[in-house]
Amino acid sequence: MSDLLETVRGLAKKTDSKIVLVVLDGVGGLPLEPGGETELASARTPNLDTLAQASQLGELELVGAGITPGSGPGHLSLFGYDPLRYVVGRGALSAVGIGVKLAAGDVAVRGNFAALDAGRLVLDRRAGRPSDEKNAEIVALLRAAIPEIDGTPVEIYTESEHRFVVVFRAAAGAPLGAAISDVDPQATGVVPLTASAQDSASEKTAALVNTFVARAEEALRGEPQVNGVLFRGYSDVPHFPSFDEAYQLRAACIASYPMYKGLASLVGMDVLDVEGQEDALEGKVAALQANWDNYDFFYFHVKKTDSTGEDGDFAAKVRKIELFDTLLPQLLALKPDVLAIAGDHSTPSKLASHSWHPVPVLIHSAYGRKDAAQRYTEEEAARGSLGLRRGTDLMPLLMAHGLKLNKYGA
Repeated sequence: MSDLLETVRGLAKKTDSKIVLVVLDGVGGLPLEPGGETELASARTPNLDTLAQASQLGELELVGAGITPGSGPGHLSLFGYDPLRYVVGRGALSAVGIGVKLAAGDVAVRGNFAALDAGRLVLDRRAGRPSDEKNAEIVALLRAAIPEIDGTPVEIYTESEHRFVVVFRAAAGAPLGAAISDVDPQATGVVPLTASAQDSASEKTAALVNTFVARAEEALRGEPQVNGVLFRGYSDVPHFPSFDEAYQLRAACIASYPMYKGLASLVGMDVLDVEGQEDALEGKVAALQANWDNYDFFYFHVKKTDSTGEDGDFAAKVRKIELFDTLLPQLLALKPDVLAIAGDHSTPSKLASHSWHPVPVLIHSAYGRKDAAQRYTEEEAARGSLGLRRGTDLMPLLMAHGLKLNKYGA
């Protein structure tokens, strides 16, 4: 464990207080024009505004200054795990999130279905965000076309929309390496990259990936919308100290998207059943209400504040923030002892991608010092009493506000 996590582990104690951590995925933003407002500042959020006026605000850097975090490192940081030490690829998170069991030596990789032109230039990295039904149809086609590569079993799974997961199963005594460069160029108007091994143990895996890409394009040649695949986030089986071990918490995850459920599962949280689609937050609120007496820590994930930002849709991101605001009173009605709201990274619509900008964080408890904030926005957070902190500082602060830490030293 990192020094801070190890220290907190030694101080943690069980109490009856309850902590809710709401992650508004990608909530941080930028104004479209100089002097304008961010998506968060543009949104009408009367409930968040009232809460901010009785809370402490600040900013979090999830990895470090100037470093743009992926969702995995961003969440690990929020959970108190140093993302520079606890490194895990998106593939394993997605695989575990959809219930796939990984064995030692296997490699999981996260894929995007993409649209390519006749010259293999990337037209759309997400193939127009196909429906889950279309995703399953394409996965079935690929399973039939690519059951194995040179004797290595290949498993292909639907994740959601444009995302899918591939698992390359290792032969006994011959583990596959996961140190491989991306196929996804993370740009349009260019050809997909060629995977290359970054160590000798990963040479076979890189060859498997490149063969898969070629065979997939051949199998999808007749598809009008989805005719290519892009890979990034290779990983083998990760290992983490459990949430209960580190914090003495009975923790539950309330999320719909497989990757986030996978990450929560890896750190030992119970993943609760959620009814309805990702966009219907009522199912998540219902899961929180139904399980309130069974846990003392809840991770509550909201995805669409991120995906609308990735689509470059400023107005849609504003609407998703406003939707959460309408449901906030139901969370507050449960009277959590500590409520925190933060992002796992910023996703400005202006950039249509994750960014390095700090995320605003709010902490509400009976033991917080009142700020002068009037709203939960990036500008107000930058002036807040919590200041600019590393993301790994959040969990110790939540534990302290929940009176779950003993004194350090004599």
